[in-house]
Amino acid sequence: MQITENIHALKIPFPSIGSGGQRVERFVFVYFIYGKRICMIDSGVSSSFSDIVDYLNSSGRSPKQIDLLIFTHSHPDHIGAGQMIKKISHCRTAAYPLARSWIEDIDLQYRMRPTGTFYSLVAGSVDIDRVLEDGDQIEFEDGQSLYVYHTPGHSKDSISLFHEQDGVLFAGDTIPVPGDRPLYEDVLNLIQSIRKLREVKGIRVLCSSWLDPVYGDRIRSEIDRSLEYIQYVHEVTRKIYIKFPSLDSKELCSRILETLNQPELPNVVTSIKAHLRLKDCPDLTSIPLSL
Repeated sequence: MQITENIHALKIPFPSIGSGGQRVERFVFVYFIYGKRICMIDSGVSSSFSDIVDYLNSSGRSPKQIDLLIFTHSHPDHIGAGQMIKKISHCRTAAYPLARSWIEDIDLQYRMRPTGTFYSLVAGSVDIDRVLEDGDQIEFEDGQSLYVYHTPGHSKDSISLFHEQDGVLFAGDTIPVPGDRPLYEDVLNLIQSIRKLREVKGIRVLCSSWLDPVYGDRIRSEIDRSLEYIQYVHEVTRKIYIKFPSLDSKELCSRILETLNQPELPNVVTSIKAHLRLKDCPDLTSIPLSL
């Protein structure tokens, strides 16, 4: 769907495997910035390739017009079709420096962060042509540009991008969806990153990976809701820890996730462990964080 004059969004469904082996339907967004050429943000999973080609063709463009593919981070649902996109378009690729090793060597990523469906989601490794640092600006030949923010927390290598001309903020997985799986590695870094994005001036559309585009006045409330959700997960974690302080880490995480009605998956357990590291702090919002 077209969301501004220059920017299009494509919502791509894909299956995930739940804790009991059941098939769980998920989705992820990829985004296109149309100009003389096309800038693509994230590539979805490997099966996304045909959806991407079909969408571009139906909108009067071609995948061969993709000039730049930016990865907001290195997780499989963001890099999965990258190899095929690069092969068909010969585009340049870009990511934060810490993302490079996991994108260029998917076997390394799997060894360090194994998930059961990893190889079904990622077509192959992709060379990174440009590394992006916090504060960088990506300029296109037609006058459009993207400003880069390093937004760690979900992962160390996460970036967000701001398209000032259209007022669109691409947040990747930085802003959690209330009620959905909590997925992050570092709670305090995540809160700091969300606060950083909340202060960006001129946002008219919020584009996340696991959330339909949010417009206008709803943007600030959606960002605030994400912070409230992080605090809620923290309160549940502390409550159960205080009640069962002698439980080992595995059983403790199981009880917490059961209370939250969330699946006991490795990446979700990682989030709970991040909260447990801060179990002595009752209110995360009271911790002063600098932007």
